[in-house]
Amino acid sequence: MTKKKRNILLLEPNYKNKYPPIGLMKLATYHRMLGDNVVFYKGDLKEFVLNNLYNDLILKLNKINKKVLWQKHKLKIIKFIRTGKEEIIYDLIYLSKYDKKNIVVYDLFLHYKEYYRKKKYFKNPFWDRVCITTLFTFQWKRTIETIEFAKKIVKNQKQIFVGGISATVLAKELENETGIKPHKGLLNKACDLDPDNNIIIDNLDLDYSILDEIEYKYFDNNAHYAYMTRGCIRKCSFCAVWKIEPKFNNYIPIKNNIEKTNEKYGGKKNLLLLDNNVLASKKFPQIIEEIKKNGFVKGAKFREPNYLDIAVSNLKKGINDKAYINKSYEQLHYLLDILKEEKLKKKLYKSLEHLNLLDINTSTKKNILKIYPKVKDIFEKYRKKSLKFRYVDFNQGIDARLLTEEKMKLISEIPIRPMRIAFDSMKYEKIYVEAVKLAAKYKIKYLSNYLLYNEKDKPEEFYQRLKINIDLSEKYKLYIYSFPMKFHPIGGTKFKDRSFIGKHWNRKFIRAVQTILNATKGKVVGGKSFFNRAFGSNIDEFFNILYMPETYILFRNFFEHSGRTKNWQYDFENFNKKKKEKLKKIIQINEFENPNTDDKEIIRFIEKYYSTNRNEILNNQKSKIFHEKVIYDKYLKLKC
Repeated sequence: MTKKKRNILLLEPNYKNKYPPIGLMKLATYHRMLGDNVVFYKGDLKEFVLNNLYNDLILKLNKINKKVLWQKHKLKIIKFIRTGKEEIIYDLIYLSKYDKKNIVVYDLFLHYKEYYRKKKYFKNPFWDRVCITTLFTFQWKRTIETIEFAKKIVKNQKQIFVGGISATVLAKELENETGIKPHKGLLNKACDLDPDNNIIIDNLDLDYSILDEIEYKYFDNNAHYAYMTRGCIRKCSFCAVWKIEPKFNNYIPIKNNIEKTNEKYGGKKNLLLLDNNVLASKKFPQIIEEIKKNGFVKGAKFREPNYLDIAVSNLKKGINDKAYINKSYEQLHYLLDILKEEKLKKKLYKSLEHLNLLDINTSTKKNILKIYPKVKDIFEKYRKKSLKFRYVDFNQGIDARLLTEEKMKLISEIPIRPMRIAFDSMKYEKIYVEAVKLAAKYKIKYLSNYLLYNEKDKPEEFYQRLKINIDLSEKYKLYIYSFPMKFHPIGGTKFKDRSFIGKHWNRKFIRAVQTILNATKGKVVGGKSFFNRAFGSNIDEFFNILYMPETYILFRNFFEHSGRTKNWQYDFENFNKKKKEKLKKIIQINEFENPNTDDKEIIRFIEKYYSTNRNEILNNQKSKIFHEKVIYDKYLKLKC
């Protein structure tokens, strides 16, 4: 008896994250093995509904009139479904130019408009199963919204599977709020989702094709993602790994996975390993040896495969048509961009135009396969074939407490960049510094460190750790990138958002650090002059910046140039000791509209320096400071 093909939706909540959902990539492989129809989505859920309704409508419109290329008008059709504006519908129905059919087209458009606006699609659920991944606990609201949405579009709510970090560490809270019992931990047992097969999902290869189904682009799309160990021997208070992966697995081979990935999706330049404590493995030398055998030795280079060939090959095999239509379209337009010969470029453009391949919405599998033989040789001739250095990234960092000279020597044999080391507390200063010294000894020049703050540390300790990295960079001629990471609890009452404030921190200090990091794009790098400018040349200057008005930090040069920073500093220092302490407590709360004080001197100071916000400086054309900033910006341009 043939098993019924199921419609499977894989959902990642629409938060920002750097790396793709490994669990969903394995689930895509699993369900395709079973012959199911698999769709991956990350984005606005209303847009997801609109796109599904549009696709359904297009099928019906093409049955009425195939002569009209309805897909060319996708944006207009979706806009009508969303808004119902009459002027749009009249433009659309007369595209067909067949009076007898116009009334049918008209009724069809009205039907889909009503279907969307009255949310009738919830009454006719399409999906047989929805699998949702979860990541950040502080993205609780967005995660819950995604689960609630899934409950409305799935035929049977028992077929909603929620997994990942939040689902594991907050399983009880999630079930209480949604009624859906999440899957805790890994999918590492037979029959985890379906009782009639013994496939262990966690052992499966990743389906990289799903990443081309969506518009969202992850940080490194040209890397093998893998684990060579699972779990961690530590139980850090700020970490959930020991709850998700309670058993430490010393070694997971990756050779077969890499070979299959290369064959199916094309080679990947880099190797991104998501191990949580790889140095704890008793088989660490074996891990390094396997990395090298898979082409990641120090100095190794990589040449990109022909991605158009791969995309077309997978289209012919019927592997994820949506993804490989997108990939083929991308590669054809890449070719159009790189062609320098005008005659050849015009010829390609006309061919793409003739086959409606200039627009992703009108691009079809049939026409891609039609144009491929004509462009195959041209693409191979002109595509980039330059060799690029390969890199290995133990992305979750290595544990400096377990680092030895022998292990560092092994690490130096692979093209690690950067080497990530956590520096979460000043109590690990000696261990951390020794690790950096070893890296320098073995000529590992690019380092990165995760720098936790807002947990048990004090602001001055946070500054000290940053300063240590600057000093080590200069002393050993290294490139050390610090990535400060604000602590958020993974349990208790504060897990649902980013509002948690550590014992030694306050709202103003947190906001000031985040403002500095916004200017540096989240990382601290560079020489002493850069660091001193951003964070201060000593702890007193650092605290001075923390108390400074947010706009003075954000537009540092402008406020210094106008003399306002100097005036703020003078007035701030001129308060007597008792009053200054009172003022500091008010500033620390970071709410300046109605400061909790009757002291007129403090109120005047707050109104003078803390009442101007970013929007007033950038957008309020009626304000004096807006025009001053415009003149200053013009002055800078002339100076450059």
